[in-house]
Amino acid sequence: MDKRRVVITGLGTITPIGNNIDEFWSSLIAGKSGIGRITRFDPTQYNSQVAGEVKGFDPSVHISPKDQRRMDTFAQYAVVAAHQAVRDAGIDFGKDDPFQTGVLIGSGIGSLYIIQEQTKVLFDRGPSRMSPFTIPMLIVNVASGWVAISLGVKGPNSAVATACASGTHAIGDAFKIIQRGDAQVMITGGTESCVCKIGVGAFCAMKALSRKYNDNPQKASRPFDKERDGFVMAEGTGIIILEELEHARARNAKIYAEIVGYGMSCDAYHITAPDPEGRGAARAMSEALKHAGIKPGEVSYVNAHGTSTPLNDKVETLAIKNVFGDYAKKLPISSTKSMTGHLLGAAGAVEFVVCCLSIKNNMIAPTINYETPDPECDLDYVPNKAREAKVDITMSNSLGFGGHNATLVIRRFE
Repeated sequence: MDKRRVVITGLGTITPIGNNIDEFWSSLIAGKSGIGRITRFDPTQYNSQVAGEVKGFDPSVHISPKDQRRMDTFAQYAVVAAHQAVRDAGIDFGKDDPFQTGVLIGSGIGSLYIIQEQTKVLFDRGPSRMSPFTIPMLIVNVASGWVAISLGVKGPNSAVATACASGTHAIGDAFKIIQRGDAQVMITGGTESCVCKIGVGAFCAMKALSRKYNDNPQKASRPFDKERDGFVMAEGTGIIILEELEHARARNAKIYAEIVGYGMSCDAYHITAPDPEGRGAARAMSEALKHAGIKPGEVSYVNAHGTSTPLNDKVETLAIKNVFGDYAKKLPISSTKSMTGHLLGAAGAVEFVVCCLSIKNNMIAPTINYETPDPECDLDYVPNKAREAKVDITMSNSLGFGGHNATLVIRRFE
């Protein structure tokens, strides 16, 4: 049986640089940073004191006060962005078989905040005072569950937890569900909210976070720049409506683009460090291109994982060179984490949204804070200023702790 074609018909975002698609895209193209000093708690004792926090988020539009008390923020972000994406897609689920729409949302960690707060309750006040919603609030899959409840959709429902590759894996797996005929519509993406004491403290203990720019937060996330010194934690969500092509055509839906390739691999090298030769990342990219039937030289733009850590950016650059050969020097690449920070399990989903909007608008978002070139990162990172360009085929990379690599290829719909 021929594989079904899968298109993107709706987008929703909650991010440090905008809580809807229009605000998010405008901020990206303007090169606006969403990084600032942490406000959720006093960060004075922490080596890294900056983060990409969501500002002005109001869940009450789509979530009742009662349900808000039963949901961690990462699930609230997903529900609100899912409603945005559904509205953007113009879907009326009342007219569809509810079993033909599914949900698959990734999160790298789920709720660290609930673990932090309920552990304090346990030790200070005893187990009888813990919230009965502790487990349902912290587990990764509740974002998918709450989205399904909120929208009344009853099809395939799952979750992915592959660290910083979670959002990309979720979209890729949802793509495959539609391709093989198990659903007509999938609400998919990634969500995360870990800017809390335990989250920042744990990543500080790993020496993974930027420490040099506490007095100049907007300069802290600087992918591929020689002066990069670690990633910047961030939070938010990206939610995408994937739809079987004929289903979308039947309701005359607007189509952003078509998802055509998905590749994944494992470094099998180290639990946190990437393979220094970039072989796993290169494999994921090559597999995505092969499944898409696209040659490397046809790709218009790569949204890199680009975390702003010394090792990741160097290795990803090497992997891109291995996949694209001489064309790598001509290929526009950017890391929008320079503006949003690193949204962990939500990063790949937000960056997938960037790829779709790049195709729609024929515009490539920049890598801001690129000031001092690194001889080992010597490609075209679209430094500091957005670029107008014909964008027909985009690639989005995500690499996660555990050696997880995932790549998606998106093509202009024709």
